[in-house]
Amino acid sequence: MQVLRTPDARFEGLADWPFAPKYLTVKDADGTDLRIHYVDEGPRQGAPVLLMHGEPSWAYLYRHIIAGLAAKGHRVIAPDLVGFGRSDKPAARTDYTYERHVAWMSQWLTGLDLQGVTLFCQDWGGLIGLRLVAAYPERFAGLAIANTFLPTGGGMTDGFKAWLEFSQNVPVMPVGVIVNGGTVRTLSDAEVAAYDAPFPDETYKEGARQFPTLVPVTPEHPSVAENLAAWKVLEAFAKPVVTAFSDGDPVTRGADVQIQARIPGCKGQPHVTLSGGHFLQEDSPTEIVTVIDALIAREGTAP
Repeated sequence: MQVLRTPDARFEGLADWPFAPKYLTVKDADGTDLRIHYVDEGPRQGAPVLLMHGEPSWAYLYRHIIAGLAAKGHRVIAPDLVGFGRSDKPAARTDYTYERHVAWMSQWLTGLDLQGVTLFCQDWGGLIGLRLVAAYPERFAGLAIANTFLPTGGGMTDGFKAWLEFSQNVPVMPVGVIVNGGTVRTLSDAEVAAYDAPFPDETYKEGARQFPTLVPVTPEHPSVAENLAAWKVLEAFAKPVVTAFSDGDPVTRGADVQIQARIPGCKGQPHVTLSGGHFLQEDSPTEIVTVIDALIAREGTAP
């Protein structure tokens, strides 16, 4: 496997990004080493909050949420998925599969030996993060699920269909513009540039290109069986689970209702609808901090 690594200089002086990089190396099944970047802020003794991003963003999406949660005394960990941010980027699209992503992040999670984790996940952060919960339910204390789902071949929304078509046919993938288009507020030029920073040119974007094709939206897609198995675990997950979807996401609209009906931990929880687009972290960061902080407080009183 050929692996690309974005030069560190691309991440110097980014707006609102004072966080020191940390790295953990995992090993692919073919023997290739892959370096995963993550942010680890706040007191080490605090129960960890795991913030998982999706496509085509990186941990920068959580910059205000990281700062807000750390200020409340929580340990906040935000990784970059392989192919994104400061993490290594396999050069061939065929190197990226759903199951490889789950395996890579499973190694990362167990490598850090995270316990008592509160997960906030959005987009592919949910498709991968909820698989981690299903694989290691004992490591998670609570879940906050936003603008994501764990699909099992049941079709796609019109919003996702439009995104799939665009992502596979646009000649140059304008990552910063895509994130800006998925928010209600208008990002600054500096913020758009920060989303573009991980990708010096199109060769670094093979993971971003491949991700939309990996979502198991048809019965023939790989990973349908694995996601069905994961749902069986999630349908027994009784620790606190809150949904925090936005009111302006055409891609995942309605999935929060299905999640609330299927995961026992959702019962009696104060589910919220936040203001924002698909990337609600950019539109409602303060509200997300409040949701996560309150969830952690309820975890302490859960039976």
